[in-house]
Amino acid sequence: MLHQHVINPVWYAPPAWLAANPVAPEEGAQPIEDFFYQHISERLAYFGRRIIVRQANFRHADRVLQELGIRSIGGSLLDLGVSSRQLENAERGFSFVRNGPLDMRMDTRTSLTAATIVNEYSEEELTRLFRELGEEPAARRIATLLVKMRKTSPFRETLPLARTIEKLIGRHGRQHPATQVFQALRMEVNDELGALEQGLRVLTARLERGGRIAVITFHSLEDRIVKNFFRDHSREWLDKPEWPEPRRNPDYDLGLVTRKPVEPSEEEQRANPRSRSAKLRVAEKIK
Repeated sequence: MLHQHVINPVWYAPPAWLAANPVAPEEGAQPIEDFFYQHISERLAYFGRRIIVRQANFRHADRVLQELGIRSIGGSLLDLGVSSRQLENAERGFSFVRNGPLDMRMDTRTSLTAATIVNEYSEEELTRLFRELGEEPAARRIATLLVKMRKTSPFRETLPLARTIEKLIGRHGRQHPATQVFQALRMEVNDELGALEQGLRVLTARLERGGRIAVITFHSLEDRIVKNFFRDHSREWLDKPEWPEPRRNPDYDLGLVTRKPVEPSEEEQRANPRSRSAKLRVAEKIK
């Protein structure tokens, strides 16, 4: 997917940086720090000491770059995919097939958990959440049932929640019926869309002229945010019916490299089934 030469990264004397989100390893598993360092040393060894690893949210990229003394960057790649190591670790609370605490925090230093949302949000708030972030057709029915059940037995673990949803709406096809609700909870817990919006603004502002920003999304809501951001920053002129004439766009600073998103080929999807929903968009700083 990325071998279509749309990024063309340029490396400068200052170190490049790689934002990572370490997670607590399962018992007996290789420590996550060792995993990242081993991966970097094997795949990026030819960059030597020019690679620096930082745990940070996209929205805090500006602060990380400031701490590293990097004023501008030649390129940025945001991969919005969720780590398989997190999803498969039952203790993180993302799984609806392995029981664990109803947590779902990407960064365990934060306070909001999925259990808090399920047990404390109002029925209207849960309905909105499941409908907007999960695009769940049965959002209202699920929210109503959860609010009713939590009065006598609060939800603390993943499997009881998943089984409650499955019992209510049944199984249809290969996808687990709790998939979209769990997705909505994860996105709310970690404010994924808010982080993406802020990260796009921060990283675009740091790009040098000619530098490129590439984003790989896996969800229609994410892709819509990226698409609209690139569109709004690549229009040189703005026009409205009530204006006497078009006006220059104050946010105009990008040129589209990919008019339409780049999607994985059938061959790539066979080799990596999790890539099937991926979309890559790229834009270049022009001013």
